[in-house]
Amino acid sequence: MDASNPADALRRVHEAVTAARAGSADQDRLLSALAGLRVLREELAGWEPELITAARAAGASWVALAPALGVASRQAAERRYLRLQPSNSGEKTGEARVDAERDRRAGDRAVADWARRNSVILRQLAGRVSALDGLGPAAQESADRLGAALGDDDPATLLPPLAAAQPHLADDHAGLAEQLEEISDETNRLRRDAAGNRRTKD
Repeated sequence: MDASNPADALRRVHEAVTAARAGSADQDRLLSALAGLRVLREELAGWEPELITAARAAGASWVALAPALGVASRQAAERRYLRLQPSNSGEKTGEARVDAERDRRAGDRAVADWARRNSVILRQLAGRVSALDGLGPAAQESADRLGAALGDDDPATLLPPLAAAQPHLADDHAGLAEQLEEISDETNRLRRDAAGNRRTKD
């Protein structure tokens, strides 16, 4: 059965099911229908997260999506979406992807809170790095990103370019690089602790 046309493939599967119920389907037709059904299942599985993503982009809330997905709550709707998403970091199962995403969000919140509490220090360091002269191209790119991020109200936006700049400063600005490394170590610790705390509460 050619399942390249989903509508045609679905029609053929339905016809095979009807024939099976009537006792008039032969083995080849049934096997072909089962193969077509498998392809359709894979196609549908790919469509669902794509449609959810499009609905979210169009402004649909998780509350609005829940009944369309046949689940009872916004949390269940988001959980279903995360289970369907492909993994970017090696998780093998849908539940592992849900846990990884929730760990990431808990870590982001912890780091954002820490960045707000240490905003003055982060902005001072970013100002020092962005004002350095004679940097190589990669270091200069990070310094330019820091200069731009200094205009943002959220101090957490300074953390990625600070981390990116650190290895480029180790030779000529060792003290500054060490301070940036300490910040990266602290944010990594915060992420680990936030993930651990979240799993303990669950």
